[in-house]
Amino acid sequence: MAGSRTLPEGEVTIRNAEADDSRALADLIRELGFAAEPAEIAARLGHPDQASQMSLIAEKDGEIVGCATLDVMQVLHRPHAVGRISMLIVAQNIRRRGVGRALVEAAKERLEKAGCGLLEVTSNMDLKQAHAFYESLGFERTSFRFVKALDN
Repeated sequence: MAGSRTLPEGEVTIRNAEADDSRALADLIRELGFAAEPAEIAARLGHPDQASQMSLIAEKDGEIVGCATLDVMQVLHRPHAVGRISMLIVAQNIRRRGVGRALVEAAKERLEKAGCGLLEVTSNMDLKQAHAFYESLGFERTSFRFVKALDN
């Protein structure tokens, strides 16, 4: 389910992530400040319990330059599933060139096809530029997110 999008500086192809992408994905995830090993990424991509998750890759000139992970959540308090972009990363050397926008648009299309009626995104509180980016795409700040680490 690949799709091409034309950016100001050429085309970017959006496709589903595969285990063979794990080394490039680990490098991107490290740019976010998370420890990531290619073998762990490959295992997560192929895990059978991940049916409600999708991982998208952005490729430009044969190089992986971005990734978005998506989750579909069935919730009792809404008539339709909620789609979430739980991670979006664009390689630092290609930011501000439309890759993030292309990934968000592809995410929106995939989540709509999955039956989602709402698209939400999570973003670290310190990433002010990311917040401005999402707001420029029409996202609104509507709630707080609270987290607590579990013992496992």
